[in-house]
Amino acid sequence: MCGIAGIVNKNVVSKDESIQKMVSCITHRGPDEDGFFVDEFVGLGMRRLSIIDLSSGKQPIYSADGKKLIFFNGEIYNYKELREELVATGSFFQTHSDTEVILTMYEKMGEKALLKLRGMFAFVIYNKETHEAFVARDYFGIKPVYYLLDSNKKILAFGSEIKSFSGIPSFKSEVNDNAVFNYLSFQYNPLDETFFKNVYKLAPGSYMKINTETGEYKTEKYWSFEFRKDNTLNEEETKTKILETMQDSVSHHMIADVPVGSFLSGGIDSSIIATLMQKIRVDSKIKTFTVGWNDLTEGIEAKETSNFLNTDHTEITVSSDEYFKALPKAVYHFDEPVADPSAIGLYFVAKEARKHVKVVLSGEGSDELFGGYNIYLAPFARKKLVWIPQSLVNSVVKIFDSLNLKFWGTNYLRRLNMKLEDWYIGNATIFKDGEINKIWKGPSPEKFSLKNLYSNVSNESDSVKMQYIDLNTWLVGDILAKADKMTMANSLELRVPFLDIEVAKLAETLPDKFKWRNGVTKYLLREAFSKVIPETTRNRKKLGFPTPIRNWLTKDRVDLWKTILENEYIKERMDTVYIKQIIDDHTSKKADNARKIYLLLMLALWYDVFIKKNHS
Repeated sequence: MCGIAGIVNKNVVSKDESIQKMVSCITHRGPDEDGFFVDEFVGLGMRRLSIIDLSSGKQPIYSADGKKLIFFNGEIYNYKELREELVATGSFFQTHSDTEVILTMYEKMGEKALLKLRGMFAFVIYNKETHEAFVARDYFGIKPVYYLLDSNKKILAFGSEIKSFSGIPSFKSEVNDNAVFNYLSFQYNPLDETFFKNVYKLAPGSYMKINTETGEYKTEKYWSFEFRKDNTLNEEETKTKILETMQDSVSHHMIADVPVGSFLSGGIDSSIIATLMQKIRVDSKIKTFTVGWNDLTEGIEAKETSNFLNTDHTEITVSSDEYFKALPKAVYHFDEPVADPSAIGLYFVAKEARKHVKVVLSGEGSDELFGGYNIYLAPFARKKLVWIPQSLVNSVVKIFDSLNLKFWGTNYLRRLNMKLEDWYIGNATIFKDGEINKIWKGPSPEKFSLKNLYSNVSNESDSVKMQYIDLNTWLVGDILAKADKMTMANSLELRVPFLDIEVAKLAETLPDKFKWRNGVTKYLLREAFSKVIPETTRNRKKLGFPTPIRNWLTKDRVDLWKTILENEYIKERMDTVYIKQIIDDHTSKKADNARKIYLLLMLALWYDVFIKKNHS
């Protein structure tokens, strides 16, 4: 595990000095050692967090003929099997690392080698003779890859984090309004563009070929999740298959030459991971970690599971003051704001875990693959109510609105006879279209369209459509972004066994009846572990690390209101009178606007950290 960076354009001056600066910006991703390669065409570098082959895995690693080299961020969990296959066909290895396995496979198979890899990865392979650079990102986008273009749309550099581009002399920190505009709805940036002008994201399951002499590049998609539902699957056999596949995935994800622990929220996903880990490591207790808030009763569920498993459990508690004090640092590590309050809990628990272990396993991806979000049940309830005339629905909603009556079913009624495509943009919708029209006063970019994604699943049920949207947007933009950035901020490697390619292949085949039944989400996943985890845990709804942000945003948080309302960008692009009303309505308890306020706070902090600071 590490962070990688590279200059991939012959015309960038002072490559040696610039790549040193780029890599120094991401030292937190790999505090153990660094590595560099510089020639006339490229400057490549990395920071390493040593996990596998601690003695001989130093990068770059060169091919046997010395013509190619690789810098790698991630872990390949089936590298030992792949290495044996390669040795059997005559390959020779200088190290025992997964990094060298990738390079050797690429030499034999080219980009087709990507589909043989089981793991999370972002890497660059450079051919010293042809001066071509090959950059790839894993299937789901667990590991990030950003790239920087010049004004002529030629590529200049790439990196694990955007902040590394500050090492490039021509880089300017300028706000991309398109990203900010869409962030208002999604709570993260769903675009390929980033919050910084001329900086882009390489999509999950994609690779990039770069001509470093000219700066020309092209990207290709090599994998995407596709539903291949098999309605002939036997339920009992599939339950067994889910259990066996998860056992195999967790076993592979525990491969390391350093201590490995697990996050434990007490929900079903992290409990499955921790349970399987403890069954594999029968000779000692695994270390588990959770976070709670000292003004609320939290962590009871995690403690219950840890007691059942007899793990070596650590729970930390964080105050609201500690939480808000940590926000600027978290924003710095995020690169782009993600307005998910639970991310800061992840930051604190990662900080604690790093004192004890170097690697943690976690439950991200289960809800997206197996259908775990409660909102996926909405289409089933809707079928029971579609007979109600739309005119009656509209009248009821108008009455509630006129009386300012807010309850959970209002939005449900509002959407009752709407097409899913017209309202569902993912798990979180913060500012709705009408609200954005009130708040946004800058240039009017287009809202990110989900039309192409919906067209890919046009024949699927609404619940599957929702699942597909989240797999392709929310998962990478929110869930995996916070998982990578908050753990790497603390030099901690996070692994996600649910997002194993073998688990994904199985999940692609599951029919709807195996995911949702009688108001239960992740039905067959829960059934598969009925005799493995505590019954109360198995039936528990999604937990994560819930954050009481609504209760913390009170009138006395004057410093927070000032941060938002006096922010240069917000004053220029948004209606601060409307924003103040949002704040006042929340603090007077007329409305729950916590998520909207939090989103604006994270945006203001991002601007202050990355734009104002660099221009002052």
